[in-house]
Amino acid sequence: MGLRRNDRYPGRLFIVEGIDGSGKSTQLDLLHKWLVSQGFLVVFSEWNSSPIVKSTTSRGKKTHSLTPMTFSLIHAADFASRINAQIVPALEAGAIVLADRYAYTAFARDAVRGVSRAWLRRLYSFAVKPHISFYFDVPLDESLRRILTGRPELKYYEAGLDLALSDDPYESFRLFQGMIREEYDLLVKEFGLVRIDATENLIRQQQLVREIVSPHLNGLMRAGNGGLQTALQEANLQGRYLGETLQRGAPIE
Repeated sequence: MGLRRNDRYPGRLFIVEGIDGSGKSTQLDLLHKWLVSQGFLVVFSEWNSSPIVKSTTSRGKKTHSLTPMTFSLIHAADFASRINAQIVPALEAGAIVLADRYAYTAFARDAVRGVSRAWLRRLYSFAVKPHISFYFDVPLDESLRRILTGRPELKYYEAGLDLALSDDPYESFRLFQGMIREEYDLLVKEFGLVRIDATENLIRQQQLVREIVSPHLNGLMRAGNGGLQTALQEANLQGRYLGETLQRGAPIE
């Protein structure tokens, strides 16, 4: 079962996916700043960020009480809330929506935890199909190195310790993220995710992302349209950088 068509909306939806430590958030942040510097209206949405379920998820993680199905349904509720309160209204207003993780995260993680793939696709069938879905592909060893830089240990669910794959958090992480990586390989084929080599130079990655995104920007409204900008701000849908003075930053050549 596929996702909802996106051609009914004047806006654009660009999303990033990848295992933990893939660098996807850094690339999305760079894209976000560039789009705003070009004058586009940008809305940002992040996985597991809806106030409706965020506190519940945090409590469940702290007590290690989330079962695979509970985890799946909580994330689906979070996603449904953001789709209806943030993403669709912004697309209807003609804005660009950037999402750090999308339904594909659930398809990968929940499937590894034993939830039916077919059931997951039915559950998320309300989701709008992104105009571009980037998948940042990184080897497991590099992912682990990046995650451990600056912090001493892995998080319980991040390492897949709830699945009892290994008593060693680092080995559990390697096994769990490896299984998720295999799921992403299937999703690339099924949904046409654009694979980006996350071991490439950071600047080169961003160049590729901008080259792929640029053709989809034709005809979009700019932030100079005061009425649209005001409407987004009043609805609390503006991107993280719309409050800053819009100045054209130095381009990545």
